[in-house]
Amino acid sequence: MGKISVVGIGPGSLDDMTYRARRTIEEATTVVGYKRYVDLIAELVEGKKVLDTGMTQEIDRCRAALKEASAGETVVVISSGDAGIYGMAGLVLELLVKMDEAERPEFGGVIPGVSAMSAAAGLLGAPIMHDFVVISLSDLLTPWEIIQERAELAAKGDFVTALYNPRSNKRVGQINAVQEIFLRHRAPETPVGIVTGASRANESTLISTLGVFTKEDINMFSLVIIGNSKTRTVGDWMITPRGYQKREPGL
Repeated sequence: MGKISVVGIGPGSLDDMTYRARRTIEEATTVVGYKRYVDLIAELVEGKKVLDTGMTQEIDRCRAALKEASAGETVVVISSGDAGIYGMAGLVLELLVKMDEAERPEFGGVIPGVSAMSAAAGLLGAPIMHDFVVISLSDLLTPWEIIQERAELAAKGDFVTALYNPRSNKRVGQINAVQEIFLRHRAPETPVGIVTGASRANESTLISTLGVFTKEDINMFSLVIIGNSKTRTVGDWMITPRGYQKREPGL
């Protein structure tokens, strides 16, 4: 039997890929992934067998990867960011455990990567210094009613909130609905950071406010971070206080 691993390649730049992720890819004979993500690591897959497909073909990719591993190949399934955050880790494991043990390849583990949220937060300064929530606004796999309920709870709980998949060509209204939900619980002046293409060639960063941020250019490659009630903008940075300055010496 071969081996299959799931690797988070980071947000885009090879500089933001972990050593372990890079080593695992270099040791693989077969690389499987969404074509756009495979292109991001083109120099690492030269000479390897590459199986890449388009969006919404995740199950086909994972089944193909498992088939290659069962045939004796050392396979990596790649995801952008962290493979365990909206990535392929869960699906690979779900399909792997359903296989007959006699045909099941060795599982090399989930190799974590730098998430888009972490990359975006670093570009914005320090917006995620306290408790936070991550919500995807894509309703392809999650009913919109549930997404709205989660946004309501995050806003009510005063969590810093990172929004993945905030807007697409067909799905344009959800971000406005989420804005309305948060405005019921937070001031319009609450800082909101928008990072598009984090760690990629077309990277852009801006800081807006909860009252007006939906007027900015936001797309599927954007990540939006809504601050909590204590988040403030200082110069070019978003800062969410952790509370260290309130501590007495010796505590």
